[in-house]
Amino acid sequence: MISRVADHCFWFGRYIERAEATSRMLASTVSLALDAELPAAQVWRPIVVVSGEEERFCQRFGADDDDHAAWGDGEIVQRFMVWDEDNGTSLLRSVIGARWNARSIREVLSLEAWEAVNELHLWIRADLAQAAYTNHRDAFYHQARRGTQLTLGLLRSTMLHDEPLDFIWLGVLLERVSQTARMLDVHHHAFTHLTRRHAGDEIVETALWLSLLRGLSGSEAYLKRAAGRVSSEGVAKFLVSEPAFPRSIAYCVHSAYDRLCGIRPPDRHELPGGVTLEQLRVLDRWVAARSSEPLAGAAVHDLVTHVVDEVHEICGTLGKELLGAG
Repeated sequence: MISRVADHCFWFGRYIERAEATSRMLASTVSLALDAELPAAQVWRPIVVVSGEEERFCQRFGADDDDHAAWGDGEIVQRFMVWDEDNGTSLLRSVIGARWNARSIREVLSLEAWEAVNELHLWIRADLAQAAYTNHRDAFYHQARRGTQLTLGLLRSTMLHDEPLDFIWLGVLLERVSQTARMLDVHHHAFTHLTRRHAGDEIVETALWLSLLRGLSGSEAYLKRAAGRVSSEGVAKFLVSEPAFPRSIAYCVHSAYDRLCGIRPPDRHELPGGVTLEQLRVLDRWVAARSSEPLAGAAVHDLVTHVVDEVHEICGTLGKELLGAG
């Protein structure tokens, strides 16, 4: 498999997962804004921070201080995260990126997967999506999630499980690790800030953590594991270490390592990709070791910061070794 095709496969996976994550995160935040008695800026700002576009947002809207009105304006944040073509992580840009990479590897995608991502692209570019966004916001986010989830499902159920799918799913998993880690970090920071102002307010605390779980499609799974009890440490532990939840950091890192082992077996030392494989192996072991440690306060921030930094480094090394970058 040539590196150009592998690169398009990898980025197709990342973009389709990013689009799915953005639509879920926005939908859950709309619910949080309605259900929780929280300052508007504490509800909407985390979305921009998670996306890594805080600096661009500040430049665009002049939000150069924590109390700027733009941070608390849900409509401004949503337009920025859905339609802004200068925002590299917006829903529109992610769908465009997924479709562009899919078109570049049309010969390795199944017809059904190609049709699903192409239909999603045509829909979000059409007046129908604009009308749904304006008049039926929940339905708009639901349709975006359904389109991305359909594509992800068709990839696994209609394609050969060989190298192209391995690279696509490697992109999905590494993007998912980064999204989970960033969302956990931002929500934990917001929780720490709010408990100083709403100490003992279980309704506010529960609403914040359930919003995070809904943003990662994990509320039902968590409540089954925790027997209905919601706590900051319990949610953090679940999202970091739960081996059976497909969006936890531990599950995604381990699965990404397994995928790369399928692409570049550990005993094939003559093949490129050995450094990336070792980086993933070390991160997998490190995350697994954290399952036995308490996870609260600064420990959460330190852990997820390490994970995000390592995933960024792994993606860079992967690009140099296997994807023909740099």
